[in-house]
Amino acid sequence: MPVKQFRPTTPARRTMSVMVPETTTRKSKPPKHLTKALKRSGGRNGQGRLSVRGRGGGSKRKYRVIDFKRDKEGVPGTVKEIEYDPNRSADIALVFYADGEKRYILAPRGLKVGQQIESGPKADIQPGNALKLERIPLGTLVHNVELNPGRGGQLVRSAGASAQVLAKEGRFVHLRLPSGEVRLVQATCRATVGEVGKEDHANLLLGKAGRMRWRGRRPKVRGVAMNPNDHPHGGGEGKAPVGRKTPMSPWGKPSKGIRTRKRRKSNQMIVRRRGGGR
Repeated sequence: MPVKQFRPTTPARRTMSVMVPETTTRKSKPPKHLTKALKRSGGRNGQGRLSVRGRGGGSKRKYRVIDFKRDKEGVPGTVKEIEYDPNRSADIALVFYADGEKRYILAPRGLKVGQQIESGPKADIQPGNALKLERIPLGTLVHNVELNPGRGGQLVRSAGASAQVLAKEGRFVHLRLPSGEVRLVQATCRATVGEVGKEDHANLLLGKAGRMRWRGRRPKVRGVAMNPNDHPHGGGEGKAPVGRKTPMSPWGKPSKGIRTRKRRKSNQMIVRRRGGGR
């Protein structure tokens, strides 16, 4: 899917780029039973308090129900549409199964309308098919990887992403994630063969602030530009430094460099961290 550049007719157009939808085929609305209302929080938590700054506004959109579990084993499906999804960077594919059911899946690279896909132990190693990691050959690129069997894919779901099966060791499989981290995943977890499509998404340039507002992202204000009653970095005459031992969040918590990851069981599954260390 190529990226289109514009002529510099205005300052915003000079750097703006968009994706040319060569693979998407649907022109009408998605099936109603595969969409849900998407309520916007405005950065507030369940108590109504602001927890994430700079959120609000943006275009209204409906959530597309995606089949991350891929648990329809032994039933072949046919790809009928490749669609744009406003809720994620990747495109999605509408699949008609042989028993009459319709589901959305993440559209892998190279998937075309009319192609047959399948999930289960007898599925071939081709893009769009879902199998357990123990049945996927070494060196294969996969996406939509489960962390717990039957829970549904949680890893490697954004546009252009893929993980590689490196080794199999007892109950676990070594996966190299897009970040470079090597992680152990249970061999009974499912994954989808291939890499996620729309790989040129990383090359997009918004070009103007308005496109960020369409996404519900409001302007960010630096803490040092605020008053001291609004941010710990605020106040002072002229351009003042942070003035603290470590940079702080608006609520006085240390930020930038402070380790926040808790010592969970998940840490034991990391073979090599993305920085190269263990």
